[in-house]
Amino acid sequence: MNKNFLPSDSLPLDEIPLREYPRPQLQRDSYFSLNGKWDVEFSFKEEIPSAFTSQVIVPYPIESPLSGIQRSLKKGEYIYYKKEFSLEKEFIKDIILLHFDGVDQEAQVYLNNKLIKENKGGYLPFEVEIQDYLENTNILIVKVKDDLDKKYCYGKQSKKSKGMWYTKISGIWKSVWIESFNKEYFKGIKTDVTLDTLNLSIDTNIKKKKIIIYTNEGNIVKEFTKNQISIKIPHPICWDIDNPYLYHFDLISESDKISSYFALRTITIKKIGNVNRILLNDKPFFFHGLLDQGYFSDGIFTPKAYKKYEEDILLAKELGFNTLRKHIKIEPDYFYYLCDKLGMLVFQDFVNNNKYHFIIETALPTLGVTKLPNYGKHTKKEIKEIFLNQAKGTIFLLYNHPSVVYYTIFNEGWGQFDSNQIYQDLKKEDPSRIFDTTSGWFESSLSDVTSKHIYFKKINIKPSSKPIILSEFGGYVYKDLEHSFNKKKTYGYKIYKDLEQYQKGLYSLYINQVVPFIKDGLCGCIYTQLSDVEDETNGLITYDRKVLKVNKKDMKEISSLLHI
Repeated sequence: MNKNFLPSDSLPLDEIPLREYPRPQLQRDSYFSLNGKWDVEFSFKEEIPSAFTSQVIVPYPIESPLSGIQRSLKKGEYIYYKKEFSLEKEFIKDIILLHFDGVDQEAQVYLNNKLIKENKGGYLPFEVEIQDYLENTNILIVKVKDDLDKKYCYGKQSKKSKGMWYTKISGIWKSVWIESFNKEYFKGIKTDVTLDTLNLSIDTNIKKKKIIIYTNEGNIVKEFTKNQISIKIPHPICWDIDNPYLYHFDLISESDKISSYFALRTITIKKIGNVNRILLNDKPFFFHGLLDQGYFSDGIFTPKAYKKYEEDILLAKELGFNTLRKHIKIEPDYFYYLCDKLGMLVFQDFVNNNKYHFIIETALPTLGVTKLPNYGKHTKKEIKEIFLNQAKGTIFLLYNHPSVVYYTIFNEGWGQFDSNQIYQDLKKEDPSRIFDTTSGWFESSLSDVTSKHIYFKKINIKPSSKPIILSEFGGYVYKDLEHSFNKKKTYGYKIYKDLEQYQKGLYSLYINQVVPFIKDGLCGCIYTQLSDVEDETNGLITYDRKVLKVNKKDMKEISSLLHI
């Protein structure tokens, strides 16, 4: 633990939830966690309540058992959070930054009776300087409204949990924390790499700076004044799933110091023989993946501890998977750090907004209608701008993570508009990664891959001029009643009553319908899904993570055959 770690005083240190440093790629010895117990009040009034009669555990969403509240916001209702805190004199420097890593859906932040920040949208972090508002003892109030306004990105959240739609969450669901630094500081970094070179860009007002890169063969030390530097790494070790090697480094000046890391990893496309392949570190690679919704039975959007993310990642690896498709949700930064550290590739979805149209976006494609030119052209300008801004914000947030190799723009037509233009806009933000413009159907001419979802019929992969990704398939159901969220309702794509038959069916699906198409250009497959989620019981593991449904030996044999 850093010696300047200053925890919230509302709980003992070992009881502060998710107390790990929230941003491992820009870490300072300046950290004050506000996670833990907050006072809370519900009200339909615009005015801040005079009394707070309940408590909540932050950062668990109020709908979750872990929050201690376990209730939803009604339409037009506000939740008011209140936290009292003091900062030690040694902690206070020129600039004091208050971070909210995720608050859903519309938030106003008050410090000592002054409105200091407003934010709309629940998935991306926001921050505000608070040094001018501080007193000896401070009262922080966060006012949140969440009517599930669909012009904002909302993903799989629904007012009523049913089928593939899950319990909505409201309020603070990621860490709240404070850091302090001098006027001259490192605001941010951007790492671009080749297989032997780090190209580092720094957002800073600091002139003289030094980087120390720690390697197995000794430290690389460079002093420089520009805000960009290129450093060739002798005897480079590349990052991959079997050896997720991270180069740790410190960026140092007289006024600031941050710790971070990078990895030497490339992702490219190249024609090999008569098909196009995706290459990891210049070698053809098969992405054997799982759809990962990121839901937990006790915390909904937020795991009880980051260890739960780690357990999911390690289980997937143990079963032979090398990829998680993070489905329509942006996790805390720590999740991606664990994927970097443990060697798990990530296909990251952007989070959808706009209304979902069942007939057009599910029923017709299921019947074979998968081409609708100019679909979404009548989408409102405000909705387009919100989606594009969040997509760009997601790219900015995850840019330095080596595990993230692939972005899904539109999933199954949901919220889809101006597909070719959006592809061009986002590809400019990050040319180094793969972009799947239209995952499933309503194909766009501009996309790095051909992306198919196949559930209710036999898998048949047709030749394509692009790498082919089976971006969703399977969804086979075996329901363990003792570990199910809803004992009466079951949702999935093929239901088995017998566990052994379920395991045989899953094995046959891979062996007979996936493996044969690798030679024809199939570069990856994403099985639905890692875990059960509420009514949806097509996970390899139950929603409470207590029962593994699949046979490990079978899964490892499948994995051994999924390669190029």
